[in-house]
Amino acid sequence: ADQPAVQRQISRCGSGRRCRQKGELMSRSRAFRILVATDGSSTANAALAAAAVFPWPAASLASAVVASPVDGGIGSTKLVAALDRSRGAIAAAAADRLKARWRDADVRVVDAPPVEAIVEEASRRRADVIVMGWRGHGPVRRLLTGSVSRGVVRRAGCAVLVVRRPPARIRHVVIGFDGSPLAERAIGLIAALAPPADGRVTLFTAVGTIAPSLPGLLPTHTRSALAVELRRINRSRVADARWAQVRAARDLTDAGWRVDHAVSAGAPLRGLLALVDSTRPDLVAVGARGVSGLRHLLLGSVAEGTLDRSPVAVLLAR
Repeated sequence: ADQPAVQRQISRCGSGRRCRQKGELMSRSRAFRILVATDGSSTANAALAAAAVFPWPAASLASAVVASPVDGGIGSTKLVAALDRSRGAIAAAAADRLKARWRDADVRVVDAPPVEAIVEEASRRRADVIVMGWRGHGPVRRLLTGSVSRGVVRRAGCAVLVVRRPPARIRHVVIGFDGSPLAERAIGLIAALAPPADGRVTLFTAVGTIAPSLPGLLPTHTRSALAVELRRINRSRVADARWAQVRAARDLTDAGWRVDHAVSAGAPLRGLLALVDSTRPDLVAVGARGVSGLRHLLLGSVAEGTLDRSPVAVLLAR
């Protein structure tokens, strides 16, 4: 019954990858699936709170998973029973929280290592996004200490929303945009949401510019001509970035978001974090690399750095 509406939307926006992604997200938004991972911790409770206020599409489905092995060499049936009761209490609390918004929300308790269980549950439920708390470590400690959140982020086949503290509302979103398919995917995910009346998105792009460091032995007129040409190239790169943002913003404005634009020269991560620091948005959205082969070990420097250093929630798009 939904197919004609989707086809009409695809026809309206034309052909190409961007429009196919938009049609796919619109189709998915009719049953947008959210999986919240919880272990009863403060950050997991923050994830539940964030899921409850997040502007998901109107027709969304939510569920939760409580994952931890309890029989791995514990040796005491009483301790196993106590741990099992604890997991049951965590699941019941999560169900109560989710059912306040989604009447049909359900919670599953899985006796398995958390990372594997969460990723498998997301796959089984065909989740569009996993929501979880973030207890990640900095760039040095993360090499020494494992993290369930980081493991899920690296291995998940869908988008992941990581939360440090529960936001009151999601009104301002910053999207790191470099023109890549995954950056377009991040825009598609935000466009599929239900924006609040005052919702706005800031598209951020870092542009690589050429520094005018010219050899001093060159004739003055040659140095002057080269400097003029380098300025022209840099201006052209900034203009191209702005125009790419304008094209990418159409889906967001169609969805009801007000869109601002920010283009800066320099390192992408540094510029993105500086913008987050100065504007304090409620959410940052960036693209993450794929999960095939060994690539799940590498999110990319911008995604990894944003997870480690962003003071606000981060949505990783795939």
